[in-house]
Amino acid sequence: MNAKEFSSFLSDISSKHLTVIDASFPKSEYVPIDFSSNNVDLKNFKSSSAKACQKYISAFLKKHNKTIAYGGYLEKRNLYKRSKTFNQQHSETERNIHLGIDLWIDAETNVLSAFNGEIHSFKNNIGFGDYGPTIIVKHDINSVEFYTLYGHLSRHSLSNLTIGKTIRQGEVLGQLGTAKVNGDYAPHLHFQIIKDLQNNHGDYPGVISGIDLEYYKNNCPDPNLVLKL
Repeated sequence: MNAKEFSSFLSDISSKHLTVIDASFPKSEYVPIDFSSNNVDLKNFKSSSAKACQKYISAFLKKHNKTIAYGGYLEKRNLYKRSKTFNQQHSETERNIHLGIDLWIDAETNVLSAFNGEIHSFKNNIGFGDYGPTIIVKHDINSVEFYTLYGHLSRHSLSNLTIGKTIRQGEVLGQLGTAKVNGDYAPHLHFQIIKDLQNNHGDYPGVISGIDLEYYKNNCPDPNLVLKL
């Protein structure tokens, strides 16, 4: 199955909005947010500060009278310049293009599985700017295997997990973590769809460089194909 076929497959799984955040929030409570380097509102934004990021998001949500801000697929961001994890020292290989979609909402909000599946792996990816606690779920729908990644969770989300555990669509996987445990970000879920996990376990690139863009955008299609926000 090529990239175009895989994207069509994902889009056709459901005609309805699928949720990976507490289902009590209707679609009407979501609003798109722009964290790209082109956003002039971020010129005076202190990207190295999780508190400043949270302040910006809270003000944005209040302005729009919404609960959840979302966005970021293939968004080029200055946010990652603060961490050596993203190789900001070399412009050609600097990782600053965001894969997946971010959903910004309060810590401890429930995170739900997008589809039926099983726990593939989980890991606490410790490090400034990393995922923190992360869960990867393996899915097999109509004989098509793929994976979903849920990053920036709380530590207790990894408790009592076992590889191979059956997960139902809409089942609570865990909760969002605070900046103290989630890689030092304002609380949010990083949700990513992955066709080929490339033998990774509990981790997979969520931010990539421009030279790798072609491969990763094909291997990790837009999650909004299924979220339909």
